[in-house]
Amino acid sequence: MSLVLDSSVTLAWIYRDETTAAAVEVFTKVISDGAWVSSLWRLEVANVLEMGVRRGRHTAEFRDITLTDLALLPIATDGETERQAWGTTLQLASRNRLTVYDATYLELAKRRALPLATLDEDLRTAAAAEGVELMGV
Repeated sequence: MSLVLDSSVTLAWIYRDETTAAAVEVFTKVISDGAWVSSLWRLEVANVLEMGVRRGRHTAEFRDITLTDLALLPIATDGETERQAWGTTLQLASRNRLTVYDATYLELAKRRALPLATLDEDLRTAAAAEGVELMGV
């Protein structure tokens, strides 16, 4: 696995009007080398896609096909996310003024010593402060 992937880059890749060259580059790397995600990732992506259906941005068919396609990628869900929540993750969130949800990705990238792919500016700032390599813009 080559990097830690958060939902912001995933969603930028899914929605063509949000896709950037950096998002395509990240997903090319994910396809070839795999990625780690926080245990929240599937919930975040599914929630955004479901809200897209409810708001008329896309159809339920688009949601379902997208989730099926994402499930085919070499993406591994980290089993330690919840165990780190009340310790290291909470400390990172507090120190960097992040949500605990966002801090799960930062904690994972630090623990696995992998670059973090995110478009979230607060998370990017925190990653830089914590010495974590960044991917995606």
